[in-house]
Amino acid sequence: MNAKKTKKIVVLATGGTIAGLAIDATKPQNYTAGQVRVADLLQGVAHDGIELLTEQVAQIDSKDMSFAVWQRLLARVEHWLEQEDVQGVVITHGTDTLEETAYFLQTVLHPAKPVAMTCAMLPANAPGSDGPGNLKDALAWVQVPGSQGVTVVCAGQVHAGNAVQKSHSHQRNPFTSQANVMHPAHLRVPSAAQVLGCVHGPRVELVQNHAGADGRLVRALMAQDAPHGWVVAGTGNGTLHHDLEAALLDAQKLGTQVLRASRCAQGGVQSREADMLSHAGSLTAVQARVALLLHLVAQ
Repeated sequence: MNAKKTKKIVVLATGGTIAGLAIDATKPQNYTAGQVRVADLLQGVAHDGIELLTEQVAQIDSKDMSFAVWQRLLARVEHWLEQEDVQGVVITHGTDTLEETAYFLQTVLHPAKPVAMTCAMLPANAPGSDGPGNLKDALAWVQVPGSQGVTVVCAGQVHAGNAVQKSHSHQRNPFTSQANVMHPAHLRVPSAAQVLGCVHGPRVELVQNHAGADGRLVRALMAQDAPHGWVVAGTGNGTLHHDLEAALLDAQKLGTQVLRASRCAQGGVQSREADMLSHAGSLTAVQARVALLLHLVAQ
């Protein structure tokens, strides 16, 4: 018998559309996420020669993802990857914040074993739901010799966890991969123990540059309930309206961390001599927010 096939694969479920149910299956866009338990999701999904272990880590719509759920998920992924007889981990997750969770897990863990995140764009009871196929592909991916790290397996494609981006709101294949993604060298990465020991996750707010961005929202929040950090999705090469930039510079003077990204889908931000606010390089704004949050945990 092939010894590799006797190893275990762990499926950790967090909810999402893949576990959603539509009231009327003919109108799959009207559904409630996170209704089907993980054991039921796996019914009918072939896994010959694999011993599957399952855990329901959360049961939420991924739009409601939180630092607390990330901590629970991180703890279970780390636990199972440490088991010698576990070949890999599959995570079911909603598509909306999947790219954030994937970046978080890959950055903190850099796992030597495969962690395949998967999802669906149609609820579980919709005709032709893509969930079972994506789940089957994810189970297959973690068995590929040499596979490692956090990936997103969806619609027949595999994306690196630190480079994936949701770029379409409703097509079956909503993800694309960014090029040349690197975690900014000036942002520290905490250990898993540091993340798990963090009682209250840092608050990092996200604001966008746009025509007429006057910085009023930044100033109002700084005056009443200042966050620990700001990420700003700048126009083009991370450029900012002068009023918004002034508000963020004032926030920085008060000790709040500020990080620039670009609202453009590709390309990120390049350094310029006149920069007064640090930037996140090739990261998207939501990845930059995760990176800054982790940096604050590590301090």
